[in-house]
Amino acid sequence: MTTPEFTRNRENYCYRHPDRQSFVLCQRCLRTICPQCQTQAAVGVICPECLAAQRREQSPAQRRAQRRWGRGSGRAVAAVSSGQPVATYAIIAVTAAAYVLSLLIPQLSSWLGFAPGYLYPQLTGVFQPWRLLSTLLVHSTFWHVGLNMLSLWMIGRILEPMLGRGRFLSLYLISGLGGSVCVALLAPSSYVVGASGAIFGLFGALVVIARHLGANLTGILIVLGINLAIGFVPGLGISWQAHVGGVVAGALAGLIFARTRRADRRGLQIALLLVLVVVLLLLLLIPPVIYA
Repeated sequence: MTTPEFTRNRENYCYRHPDRQSFVLCQRCLRTICPQCQTQAAVGVICPECLAAQRREQSPAQRRAQRRWGRGSGRAVAAVSSGQPVATYAIIAVTAAAYVLSLLIPQLSSWLGFAPGYLYPQLTGVFQPWRLLSTLLVHSTFWHVGLNMLSLWMIGRILEPMLGRGRFLSLYLISGLGGSVCVALLAPSSYVVGASGAIFGLFGALVVIARHLGANLTGILIVLGINLAIGFVPGLGISWQAHVGGVVAGALAGLIFARTRRADRRGLQIALLLVLVVVLLLLLLIPPVIYA
């Protein structure tokens, strides 16, 4: 992209740094901005001028939310912290490695994938509870793992800096657990693989957290609604149960994070997350009664 026509087109360069090429537009004013000028918003990025305008337009409730979530730094709540989303990258790396390994060892998917029967030895003679989470590591095709990891990367670089690595990883695992539990309750004869339930849980948490921050949820809700609807299309072989379970579990975890954000509520936050996990596991006691 170094033709004279490209060079003469100033829209291909950051409006604040004319010597820097960029292909990213501010979601509000649609001007080109370089990485240094970008501030991550709930959906997309915004430029410094639009960020300043957004601050001026904030309601009192939004300002209170910014003080509560901004860790006292005075920075915009939407901004990504200086740290890299290490947990997001780690999950992507481990999942990608598991997919490559599954190509070398085809039996890996059958060892790690989830089917409700693996939880009830009185019915099947097998008890392998780790499959509730190990299914997040295995995927059926390159496109399956690729799209899931792309979604994880897009949402992880927004959520992880807001929550912190530990809370983000907890959210991911709780959402994945919620997806598996919902499959056990609503699709007892199915066999599922993939991280979709956990990723939908991240979406659910983002919606709840963004609501508490007073952010515009239109874009997030549209994306979430479309992806949920796709799961109900016949013939695609998509487990909508895992998606729904992930969204519900993720939204509940997001609500806990939103309501226990202050440092003096850290103990309450951990306790409530443990309660959520216990409730999800107790729900697994229902299927044996139904199948008996």
